Amino acid sequence: MEFYEEELCDAVVVGAGHAGVEAALALARTGFDTVILTLNLDSIAFMACNPSIGGTAKGQIVREIDALGGEMGVNADKSLLQIRMLNRGKGAAVQSLRGQADKNLYHVNMKKTLEQTERLRILQGEAVEILTENGKVTGVKTAFGGIIRARAVVLATGVYLNGSVIAGEWQRSSGPNGFAPANELTASLISLGFSVRRFKTGTPARVDGRTIDYSALEIQDGEKDVFPFSFLSDGLPEKQTPCYLTYTTEETHRIIRENLHRSPLYSGKIKGTGPRYCPSIEDKVVRFADKDRHQLFLEPEGKDTDEVYVQGLSTSLPHDVQKAMYRTVKGLEHCKIMRYAYAIEYDCIDSLDLYPTLEFKKIEGLYAAGQINGTSGYEEAAAQGLIAGINASLKLKGEQPFILSRDEGYIGVLIDDLVTKGTNEPYRMMTSRAEYRIVLRQDNTDLRLTEKAFRTGLITDERKERLEKRKKEYDSASREMNSPVKPKEAENLLKKYGFSTPSSALTYGDLIRRGIDIKDIQSEFDAFKGISQDTIYTVYTDEKYKGYIDKEKEQIEKAKKLEKTTLPKDLDYLKIEGLRLEARQKLDKIRPENLGQAGRISGVSPADIAVLMVTLKK
Repeated sequence: MEFYEEELCDAVVVGAGHAGVEAALALARTGFDTVILTLNLDSIAFMACNPSIGGTAKGQIVREIDALGGEMGVNADKSLLQIRMLNRGKGAAVQSLRGQADKNLYHVNMKKTLEQTERLRILQGEAVEILTENGKVTGVKTAFGGIIRARAVVLATGVYLNGSVIAGEWQRSSGPNGFAPANELTASLISLGFSVRRFKTGTPARVDGRTIDYSALEIQDGEKDVFPFSFLSDGLPEKQTPCYLTYTTEETHRIIRENLHRSPLYSGKIKGTGPRYCPSIEDKVVRFADKDRHQLFLEPEGKDTDEVYVQGLSTSLPHDVQKAMYRTVKGLEHCKIMRYAYAIEYDCIDSLDLYPTLEFKKIEGLYAAGQINGTSGYEEAAAQGLIAGINASLKLKGEQPFILSRDEGYIGVLIDDLVTKGTNEPYRMMTSRAEYRIVLRQDNTDLRLTEKAFRTGLITDERKERLEKRKKEYDSASREMNSPVKPKEAENLLKKYGFSTPSSALTYGDLIRRGIDIKDIQSEFDAFKGISQDTIYTVYTDEKYKGYIDKEKEQIEKAKKLEKTTLPKDLDYLKIEGLRLEARQKLDKIRPENLGQAGRISGVSPADIAVLMVTLKK
């Protein structure tokens, strides 16, 4: 094949899913000529699985992406069908936003954003080879014979690498939803030194909403007393589209059990490792045999379609079994399937091959983000795309990298887990993975992160102005929180909550720590006038959990001492006496940046860290 010069640019992003669009926007918005290469323009920011953004821990990630100048939160708010706060009955640390998105509108809005971004070219085509010279990336070669020269490349290939779709005995080389796969790039990655493995994910069927008996189902309405995903958004949709709750039945489970021999999961047809925290219905029925039902959510895919996503009923069983199985669910007795469920296997890399910047250790200027790194979920992908794009931009400028630590954000936890611990299955973010989750709440992400991101060039004047307004409101509300309240003035409110009248004055903060709701304080004392409810909620939460927050901050300061002790890049771990063999091998492979990261590596003990400290002193 004859090759030709397609483009000379600063950066190429391979893939235009949730990771790719964030990486490309970050690069172009910070002044670099960027090409985003996608197999199909119709798959830009495509929601291949559930039509939603956010969820437990994921809502925190979306708001962090937004606070850093990313696009996911802005686009989600433009495309909302409904939004809810999950875990309302639990503490603020585990509460998370989850929004249903209009699937097609989300794609259309993001594609339009890319098209209207200066310095960004969208190109339909398949990357087949990563070009390098003297250990540095120099560009990408396409299947059409085009060569795109660039100084930085971000790989954001999603589940398209050698994608294979499976349902029962049927199997086909394909990307999600019938899109074409990328079958040639894996060989190039292996030749560059990437370790490649095979993962698997799946999706449920989409049914025709006109064939659902909604009268038999429990309605799940959206909520209006929550904040949007983006700090740039001024409100929520007036009218929200409902979702519906239903359950599997014993008959559902019987059909599954009787057809396990036809399931690719149990016949051995599927070789890839699947997600532990989002299993197929076959896995649920086998692993939780004592359960007589499993919860399902019926979620609309958009305003311009009757397709309904059946969350919780992911499967790779044959189509005839799916048809019978779905019709055993209450409300779906007469449903007609529009798109059958399937599993998809794909190639991904070992994330231990990456630095915390998401740059590949063996090739300078080559980054990887999203499901290619072994993660699952739109939100995790977008977060990595943003960080990879930011760091590629900073490297092109010759500036210091942008790395969030575990105490600064869920994104910091996500990336540290990937590059320090690695993952042997599709990685999903959960609140339990964050050690400092009461500090890393979703309501304070702008106060935590936006100033840190000033130097990246992604923070617009509008975002800076909004942050300044929030900070002033926060300071004002914090001062008012210490306003004294005379015992007599608080008598009625305290009596309502079962408290006796105190002998001395109290502050609003004292009342909050006694369990009194902020709305009652506002009403009783006409307090916090002129301050937004979002800011009042943040100050209220900080007061309510003050003791826990102070403890976490103490733990953070202790941990930072180890993080500040950097490890030389040329340290020969294999020759350090006193280190156990496993520790030597793990440290040599991962090459941690500092003692804190070294201590989080699986197989490295406190005794090994002590040996490292002695070695550094020598």
